[in-house]
Amino acid sequence: MGHFLPITLEEVKRLGWEAVDIVLVTGDAYIDHPSFGAAVIGRTLEAAGYRVAVLPQPNWRDDLRDFRKFGAPRLFFGVTSGAMDSMVNHYTAARRLRHDDAYTPGGQAGFRPDRATYVYSRILKQIYPDVPVVIAGIEASMRRLAHYDYWDDKLFPSILMDTPADLLLYGMGERSVLKIARQLDEGNGIDACHGLPQVAYRVNDIKALDGFTELHPFEECQKSKRAEAENYHIIEQESNKIVCATLVQRHGDRYVVVNPPEPPMTTEEVDASFDLPYMRQPHPKYKKRGPIPAFEMIRWSVNTHRGCFGGCSFCTISAHQGKQIASRSEESVLREVEAVTNDPEFHGVLTDLGGPSANMWRMKGKNPDLCRHCARYSCSMPTMCKNLDSDHRPMMALLEKVASHPKVKHLYVGSGIRCDLFTEQNGGWAYFRQVVLHHTSGRLKVAPEHTSDRVLELMRKPPFALFKETKHRFDDICKQAGLRYQLIPYFISSHPGCRLADMADLAVQMKQMGYRLEQIQDFTPTPMTLSTEMYYTGIDPATMKPVSVARTPDEKADQRRMFFYYKPECRNDITKALRRSGLDGYIPKLYGSVSSPKGKPRRG
Repeated sequence: MGHFLPITLEEVKRLGWEAVDIVLVTGDAYIDHPSFGAAVIGRTLEAAGYRVAVLPQPNWRDDLRDFRKFGAPRLFFGVTSGAMDSMVNHYTAARRLRHDDAYTPGGQAGFRPDRATYVYSRILKQIYPDVPVVIAGIEASMRRLAHYDYWDDKLFPSILMDTPADLLLYGMGERSVLKIARQLDEGNGIDACHGLPQVAYRVNDIKALDGFTELHPFEECQKSKRAEAENYHIIEQESNKIVCATLVQRHGDRYVVVNPPEPPMTTEEVDASFDLPYMRQPHPKYKKRGPIPAFEMIRWSVNTHRGCFGGCSFCTISAHQGKQIASRSEESVLREVEAVTNDPEFHGVLTDLGGPSANMWRMKGKNPDLCRHCARYSCSMPTMCKNLDSDHRPMMALLEKVASHPKVKHLYVGSGIRCDLFTEQNGGWAYFRQVVLHHTSGRLKVAPEHTSDRVLELMRKPPFALFKETKHRFDDICKQAGLRYQLIPYFISSHPGCRLADMADLAVQMKQMGYRLEQIQDFTPTPMTLSTEMYYTGIDPATMKPVSVARTPDEKADQRRMFFYYKPECRNDITKALRRSGLDGYIPKLYGSVSSPKGKPRRG
């Protein structure tokens, strides 16, 4: 009979523990499933013999009794904001407070603070000054060096300078967290962990360091956006390599040191992580509070791999999970399918078989040695790397095997598909045909992101012609099969480099193609992405050339409104914005003849 990691003192006592080795503090509800970081790290430590308790969504506004309930752990506190940066979780692109939280029972907001990693670590150090605090997860990972914070609209120092945390673990941390635990378990101090891969820490001097790359100091970046852009270019290049440099950034009279990451996980290591004895459910304590939306979304899905080499400017996946693909074995995937289908509540529909991008499973460099020092941001952009094994046939075979499981009535691919990987030679278009015919619920979502090739280049996305080709092939497949399916595109407004004219052109093209858009979003700058650096600095770090940016609420609203050209309530505001910007020529393309204020026909 399986068990959850304990989240109450009563559960700890039932296990017969006199003390806890490690307490994991998270801003999410505790869901014991391989899609949630606290569960993965907790189960990894448990498998190594450590006694691990989880403190999910502790109350930070009362007498702090939640933080005291397990007492001081023998080794350390591990702190994460959860599966999302807490500010992204709390606020929209317009900086408005969200009224729900997908990682909380009932979708209820208000169970984690703003900047949760900062708040939790300060409280823990206040109560337990002598217990090491290790921060990790997306919020800590993407703020490990100086970064632009959209919500305060200013450059922030490394999170290590704003919190009393002793150590930062970035990226996917199973290997490094075990090394941290072992160092402390052997009686060493937290400083003994400074030599470990994939960690960052503060020091007073760097005389003992050897072979590092020093970035512009934080204070210089505060004064010079060019210096910040130059820093980002170095950070991104080093992040893209397998073998990379130690990075150092001075903050006042102290330094933040970021060690190189662990090598990419092997298939055996990824399998071992996914094969841990997860209960695959939220903790039973939440039953009366309602379902957890994030869990419901992935409950009947299976993850095939980690990492993404797509290199999209606005995405954090490659910076956090890594550019290299770490794939599970087919056997491990099929074992999880078996576990999912044996759930008494499973009704025959697997909602997804994929990863950060659905069709990157088992893709890697043909010659691994060529990848070791490669600093390319993407293996597929601007052209396909000649060293990339992009064969789609293994994925096609896996889809067939999963779909043939006797308990699986329908298998859908819900993850995003990278169409820029498709060729006839690598089976990409055959894979696309298989997905359309057999693994689509009627609406297949793809992400061209924009129609302007100039904006797409800044987004590091392929030209819009690829979406047109994809749609043409999709329509042909559906016509031949007698299907009335839809291809649903995702688009982004207000991305750096995007002007109102680009959005007007997008609206015209969507009208011509017969689309009334649903899957859209306004660009939200999140820490440590290329797009965010362009937004903050007005510079493309890759070229150091200036980039136009829509910054004001009115500019962003005008761009976003273009998505809804077809709504009568938006027409007046759209025409006013176009005229105000000297873009009258788009008005008849969107609305035909329009009337002047005197009532006479007018052509834009």
